Amino acid sequence: MARASSEFELAWGSLGNSEDASGWRTIAVTPSGSCKLAAGRRFPGKEEALLVGFSNVSIPAAEKLPDGGGFNVERVDPFGDGATWLALSRKSSGNADLFLTMVCDVAGALDEEMASSGPLQVRRFLGRVRAWQEFMRKGTQSLSPEAEMGLFGELTVLTALIACGLAPASCIEAWVGPLDAVQDFELGTGALEVKTTLSASGFPAKIGSLEQLDDAIRQPLFLVGVRLRQTAEGQSLPAAVAALRIAIHGDAEAERRLCDRLIAVGFFDTHADRYPRQFAFTGMRTMRIDEGFPRLTKGGVPVGIVRAAYEIDLDKVKGEVVPLDQALTLLGVL
Repeated sequence: MARASSEFELAWGSLGNSEDASGWRTIAVTPSGSCKLAAGRRFPGKEEALLVGFSNVSIPAAEKLPDGGGFNVERVDPFGDGATWLALSRKSSGNADLFLTMVCDVAGALDEEMASSGPLQVRRFLGRVRAWQEFMRKGTQSLSPEAEMGLFGELTVLTALIACGLAPASCIEAWVGPLDAVQDFELGTGALEVKTTLSASGFPAKIGSLEQLDDAIRQPLFLVGVRLRQTAEGQSLPAAVAALRIAIHGDAEAERRLCDRLIAVGFFDTHADRYPRQFAFTGMRTMRIDEGFPRLTKGGVPVGIVRAAYEIDLDKVKGEVVPLDQALTLLGVL
């Protein structure tokens, strides 16, 4: 659960009056177990920051730290106390209200790991910040109607993977679409690409790149088509998220990974009223991408074409359709 914003607003407010100061000015806030937390400003810029100190933890110098459109993370040593300190700081161009929301969420994520070891807390911190990094990279608006439908379809497939017997945490870790991967799920040596439609006539599937259906990258590769119908008796996107949370309740690692993925994709519980549409699941097909499947790939287009987006009608494709559990067996995960 995210922390109350007042804890940081009061601390930052009391640090903003040192006109001639230089370097860090900080105020300790409630720690997360052994993890030390401080609200800070670095002068002369005075941008807000959350400083996080980890005891008995070293972060490799080669570790690339998150750097988003409105924030950055850097190694700092404000106290000389031997702890490993990271500063999550707002850039001067970053939105102050959004940064506050981010800090409250990241601190809350650390609270959920307060009984964990230092390395796990570092992983939790960096994982949640990277989720915010992906969210800010995509833009900070609500999901478009198309993205809303697409996320519902991916959650439908994620739920089906768990129902097939895969571990929830592993399924969610494999869900890399929110992280801007080429395919939506990377499983075993291959992948699943999910396409969702509300169309009652035909199944239009938009392919965004030459790599998306290229099985030279990962093998085997399957396209999963999810057909939905919009109806007052269906399930909204927030309800689908809530149902998945109930299904994985008690699996702390799965819950953590789901929170990170939802932030990365741009879904927030506070925006639930923006997604009133309700969908009913009407069918799913899993098609293997092979030599006979109609597609454009880098190795199959004329020289000079380096980028393309196109659309396939899956109802007109005579590809191999397999049950999802069989696809998972071929992927080597079941």
